[in-house]
Amino acid sequence: MKNSPHFKIPFTIGSLDRNRKKSKFFQKIFKHKIKSKIQKYLDESDTDMTREEYLGICLRNAIFWFIRIYVISSTIFFLIGLSRSFLLALPLAILFGGFIFFSQSIYPKIFSSRKQRNIERNLIPALEDMLVQLSSGIPLFSIMVNISASDYGFLSLEFKKAVRRINAGIPQMDVIEEMGERNSSLFFRRTLWQISNGMRAGSDISIVINESIQTLTDEQLIQIQNYGNKLNPLIMFYMLTSVIIPALAITFLTIISSMINLPTFMTIMFFIALFVFVVIIQIMFLGTIRSTRPSLL
Repeated sequence: MKNSPHFKIPFTIGSLDRNRKKSKFFQKIFKHKIKSKIQKYLDESDTDMTREEYLGICLRNAIFWFIRIYVISSTIFFLIGLSRSFLLALPLAILFGGFIFFSQSIYPKIFSSRKQRNIERNLIPALEDMLVQLSSGIPLFSIMVNISASDYGFLSLEFKKAVRRINAGIPQMDVIEEMGERNSSLFFRRTLWQISNGMRAGSDISIVINESIQTLTDEQLIQIQNYGNKLNPLIMFYMLTSVIIPALAITFLTIISSMINLPTFMTIMFFIALFVFVVIIQIMFLGTIRSTRPSLL
């Protein structure tokens, strides 16, 4: 299995194969067996790497960035005249190296989650496309070829792999069942199982796909309702932290600074800190809205 072109480890330079070759020494550290879901996420991300190989790449890159940040920061601290610049640069380099290792080690999980959401977002339009083509008398295999060549994101890539396996001589029904077994999306698995069971029972596939669309549409409505219920407290929290509290804080700082004659520099720093706080809240709110969005939308 070839590595997916979409799977690119953050903070790395070069291809996955090149990084894997360079990190062979560090792979030995992770040879011992520990219960981990990293291998599961790597398999779902369409990579041929093992857990040891991936963690070896993460450790090598973390050490690489640790050395780079330590050299750069210690040089800067030394040039600006700070005493013990080499000691001051050490915690900064350790912090950055740890951040690199952590962000890379959880990337397979993030990539797998993004892939799952992308598949579920394109699932209903793709099934509707399949239903129209079936109604026109197009064979199922030709429909799978058309879906693989369409713009349905990771869903098209899954069908492209299925078409490749069918062309290699594997029965179509077995390929569809295997797609459902190795995919992390519950809705996609359920749909493929319904199609394979319909093919095994000799049912009309158009009826099976139509029922799958109806089921997914009902699930989509439930997700929209739950999404609306989650948004109400989030909007109240956003209004409180981004509108009401900053407005009261500005009034309070203006009055206090004039009453006790705060230095101008300190007053400016308070206002800058308030601005940074509001920006962070805005970013957190947007991230929360994006993460809680229903997968079928």
